[in-house]
Amino acid sequence: MNTVLPSVAEELIREIKRNFQETSQISDEHLLALKFIFGPTALQALDLVDQRSVTRVTSPSGRTTFQVTGSSGKMYTCYSFCHYCSCPAFSFSVLRKNESLLCKHILAVYLSQATGTCQERTVSDQQICDILLAKEL
Repeated sequence: MNTVLPSVAEELIREIKRNFQETSQISDEHLLALKFIFGPTALQALDLVDQRSVTRVTSPSGRTTFQVTGSSGKMYTCYSFCHYCSCPAFSFSVLRKNESLLCKHILAVYLSQATGTCQERTVSDQQICDILLAKEL
């Protein structure tokens, strides 16, 4: 995780990962902290993680991105290194109104990595270019 998130949020994700490796669950304390920091987005992100909606997409050249199937069934591309998501909520709530740190899709990316539930998919270099350029696949 790059240091773009506030340090409190980064530390929380690290703690969740450590705790999950030991206990295979997210503690009540960590759930409360997620709710405190991320508000209603936390529950929505956890739901996406439970549904195993996050896929890490990699190519032979080493390019990586994440795709998250949203609750509506639509696929969104997330760039965790710069905290960007292609969903409308990100544009509105995070960028325009500055009401949230992240959308539920990006938070789901972090939580799925912390809990080891992220799906993996390898695609060709051309396919990942299409994904990164937001072309339909």
